[in-house]
Amino acid sequence: MVTRMSSLFLRTLREDPSDAELPGHKLLVRAGYVRRAAPGVYTWLPLGLRVLRKVETIVREEMEAIGGQELSFPALLPKEPYEATNRWTEYGDNLFRLVDRKDADMLLGPTHEEMFCLAVKDMYTSYKDLPLTLFQIQTKYRDEARPRAGVLRGREFIMKDSYSFDIDDTGLQKAYDAHRDAYIKIFDRLGFEYVIVHADSGAMGGSASEEFLAVSPNGEDTFVRDASGYAANVEAVEVPQAAPVEVTAGPAHVEDTPDTPTIETLVAALNADHPRTDGREWSASDTLKNVIVTLVHPADEEHDEPWREPLAIGVPGDREVDAKRLEAQVAPAEVEAFEEKDFASHPSLAKGYIGPGVLGSENTSGIRYLLDPSIAEGSAWVTGADEHGKHVIDLVHGRDFTADGTIQAAEIREGDPSPTGDGTLTLARGVEMGHIFQLGTKYAEALGLKVLDENGKLVTVTMGSYGIGVTRAVGVVAEDNHDEAGLVWPRTLAPFDVHVVAAGKSDEIFTTAADLSARLEAKGVSVLYDDRAGKVSPGVKFKDAELIGVPTILVVGKGLAEGVVEIKDRRSGDRREVPVAEAVDAVTAEVASP
Repeated sequence: MVTRMSSLFLRTLREDPSDAELPGHKLLVRAGYVRRAAPGVYTWLPLGLRVLRKVETIVREEMEAIGGQELSFPALLPKEPYEATNRWTEYGDNLFRLVDRKDADMLLGPTHEEMFCLAVKDMYTSYKDLPLTLFQIQTKYRDEARPRAGVLRGREFIMKDSYSFDIDDTGLQKAYDAHRDAYIKIFDRLGFEYVIVHADSGAMGGSASEEFLAVSPNGEDTFVRDASGYAANVEAVEVPQAAPVEVTAGPAHVEDTPDTPTIETLVAALNADHPRTDGREWSASDTLKNVIVTLVHPADEEHDEPWREPLAIGVPGDREVDAKRLEAQVAPAEVEAFEEKDFASHPSLAKGYIGPGVLGSENTSGIRYLLDPSIAEGSAWVTGADEHGKHVIDLVHGRDFTADGTIQAAEIREGDPSPTGDGTLTLARGVEMGHIFQLGTKYAEALGLKVLDENGKLVTVTMGSYGIGVTRAVGVVAEDNHDEAGLVWPRTLAPFDVHVVAAGKSDEIFTTAADLSARLEAKGVSVLYDDRAGKVSPGVKFKDAELIGVPTILVVGKGLAEGVVEIKDRRSGDRREVPVAEAVDAVTAEVASP
């Protein structure tokens, strides 16, 4: 049936919504695809739902092609399975929790590893039942602290999550590779540029982990790559431990450096009052910056409630601590700022002048101290002397101070050496679209998922976990496919194949447009027909057609007097006139083209 704009549940906007920042987000709202219901929560209107369902169809087809079987779990879940895996506490504030009328704790599912695991445990008992791949396309809930970018980062979203179940690691690798290949086909069909990067498994656990990132300058994730083809999320980049160097510095000495609480003021004071003997000027890279943060750990066997731990991180003074890299290293703990009240409870810390002298679990502060691996044993540094207005020069790592270990938390920069040894790194931005994990036995062990092997022995099932952001895909495609006038959908995802515009007032124009629309639908071409009459001018119709972004626009207007209609390619902007009698075949052929 032809969809008519006169009856379509649609209202386009001429102005950008005040809460939207990214172009794609603005256009999805303006063109009537989605509407904001609450921060990070969106209503999918008829146009948007058609696009969303096309994404789901692509995902479903490729999952079924690798033998995946679809099911659907509830979004409202019991607490107990998530307690068994400790994620009831590990998820922290990101988890939507509620209590039912019988005082039972419940949650809105952020992800469903536990439920899949229990379903297989309930039904399968033998190695003969495996391998198995199950998947669902279902709504998830995460209480994001900063929902943004419309459907790119919401608190309610649709995700495809699938899980493989195997008897051993060989089977897990095969399932992982099959999912990887399926993801490549899915994202190729969705049509945006993406890169596969090594990723950190984080709180999910497991061994191998890769992310599929849609390349976007507005993406929240930073990734790196080098000339060899190596690519990794910055959280997963492992800076190699610097090799020890020969100690050349003389004895460490404390100098007065008043009013130098920052690296910039310190470097200026060093060059003014304490010049180097080798003639080179001091720079930020000669200084050792010690950053204190607070880790909030979830409750565990030793702590009934979440507990706090200060942590000191030493990085070269020309680098910052990267929040995402740090969070990945300390997960499931959360990172908070070290505040004035925290300094008050640690009087040995001289704010702005903190040095290794008081840091370390065995020193006066008792604060665990971790160093960036680029800080070589034998290297000399300028750093805080643990006294206001004083710094120590030529403090040598390994001779004058040590740490409790290392941590991969310093920022990664354009031009840094690649971990592969193949040249330098380049940085780019992306949006996480898919993530695949080799979970191993973490969840199966916690929930008792075991089967009998061929020798009749109980063995723990090994699992893989594989996710795709379905609603996020719509947002990514919108960000990738638009111009100043509106959205420009690729054919695979467009809500309709052709947008027919009746641009005029005569009955003949509307009769011809309706006839062409019906004949196109009869040929299997989906049609959005702008049949609005009255005060809706051709100019308004043309603007709406460009805003909505259907790839082919068929205009029935003033050319009808000469027996022609106009076909416009929304993607290229090309226009051509064809005789009315040839219009259906011409549009059908265009729709069938790539």
